Amino acid sequence: MGKARDSQVPAGENPPHFLGHRDRLRQRFMEAGGESIPDYELLELLLYRSIPRRDVKPLAKELIARFGSFAETLGAKLDRLMEVPGVGEATALDIKIVEAAGRRLARGAVQKRQLLGSWKDVIDYCRAAMAFSDREEFRLLFLDKRNFLICDEVQGVGTVDHTPVYPREVVRRALELGATALILVHNHPSGDPAPSSADIKVTHDIISICKPMGIEVHDHLIIGRQGHASFKGLKLI
Repeated sequence: MGKARDSQVPAGENPPHFLGHRDRLRQRFMEAGGESIPDYELLELLLYRSIPRRDVKPLAKELIARFGSFAETLGAKLDRLMEVPGVGEATALDIKIVEAAGRRLARGAVQKRQLLGSWKDVIDYCRAAMAFSDREEFRLLFLDKRNFLICDEVQGVGTVDHTPVYPREVVRRALELGATALILVHNHPSGDPAPSSADIKVTHDIISICKPMGIEVHDHLIIGRQGHASFKGLKLI
């Protein structure tokens, strides 16, 4: 359907030069998959659907140059996307829909699964949800006694470098849900996932309040553009 629509050219007119490029790029994607092409070409494939009658390679390259990567382009705010010449509301919305689909896919990988045995999926989900946010978010993964996910909630959203966290509210919510374990997660919009002294203190505060209630804190993950840090892996808990 998409290929036929793109190839429709009014009678008497020569086809635009970019149609052949589109067909070749689609063919490469079909044969080798998304891992075989660079970020800007994957973004081109997305933009074809939104902008069928224009060469979108320059626009894809501009978006990658401005935001840094395919993932960071998807994670950009709607209004920031629309600041880029050539990106209207409909195109920006299509990009955000793909981002939402990616988050839903990552979330599906951790639902109804024993999280401690699916750690890569947990990291992938948290990165999809938080790595490219421009503000700090503090997220809680509430687990049952089998370490299955009960629910996932954002407890607080802050500024570029701080989110207020209230340990007693964390415990209160865990008790409401009947959770017996937690995974704490927050992001560093700076990109560097190294824990700060404040991160370490609030983690220990939460652990000290959870312990008498029979609630175990399995880990505290910090998610950044450059990777992630695990308090358990760093032996901070």
